[in-house]
Amino acid sequence: MDYQPLLEKIRKEIEIYAHEGKQADYIPALANVNPDQFGLCLRMLDGRTYRLGESDVKFSIQSIAKVFSLAIALSILGKELWTRIGKEPSGSAFNSLVQLEYEHGKPRNPFINAGALVTADVILTHIDNPKEFFIEFVRTLAGNPNINYSEEVTRSEMSCCYLNASIAYLLKHHGNLQNNVHDVLQFYCTMCSVEMSCEDLSHTFLAFAKSNEPFSHAGVNLTVSRVKRINAIMQTCGFYDEAGDFAFLVGLPGKSGVGGGIAALYPSRYSIAVWSPRLNSKGNSIMGIKALELFTSETEESIF
Repeated sequence: MDYQPLLEKIRKEIEIYAHEGKQADYIPALANVNPDQFGLCLRMLDGRTYRLGESDVKFSIQSIAKVFSLAIALSILGKELWTRIGKEPSGSAFNSLVQLEYEHGKPRNPFINAGALVTADVILTHIDNPKEFFIEFVRTLAGNPNINYSEEVTRSEMSCCYLNASIAYLLKHHGNLQNNVHDVLQFYCTMCSVEMSCEDLSHTFLAFAKSNEPFSHAGVNLTVSRVKRINAIMQTCGFYDEAGDFAFLVGLPGKSGVGGGIAALYPSRYSIAVWSPRLNSKGNSIMGIKALELFTSETEESIF
């Protein structure tokens, strides 16, 4: 199937949503992003690639980085990781402090902020040069040695990370952080500051779409079973407290970020990344979700 005409059709259909929502202006560096951009890249496992709009423009991947930190932490600790982090959807905002307190410092899943702070802590504990290790892992998955952190975004997030600091201190109180709180926050914000394009992200998520093959990239090694479990967590927890709606409307494992990006995959078929900075109240890209909903509806290629 030639997907290009379908992607062009979808782009026209979602234009009515072009000015709904706004970018994540609570992070100063993201407030300056032009919100009226849209990019998409679809990669099939057989090598075919389809592009649309600003597919080569780099943006802050934000919480999409949590998939990479989970992969590294799971590679390090194996099933022991799940004694520190749960696997359930949160049903609450991604930065909920109340839920973490109620559940005695064990985050619901690795994709809410509390869970990602724990995976950051694991990496800091076990990897000698965590910043270098993390970015080399991402570059290897993407096949792009030019991917890097944004120091501006890192500084911007650190300047206003009061709630994440509260979460980190509560984790520390319950014995679920081993490192200095500032160091964990700094590394967490640094990971979220990685800048990638839709083309980079779609290439990166092919590694997770190949869920019947062992995963071995830049020192991160996962069994077939663990890759499938990461995909399962993306399916149930990848979109904050909108994961149920995303599963219902789109039907793909994936992960969103407040930079406006979404990366998703169909196991053994394709990976797809879309970017549009305007977000809904849940922190997910409005046009991105609509584009993916139309794509899986038109192709009838969701996992269900």
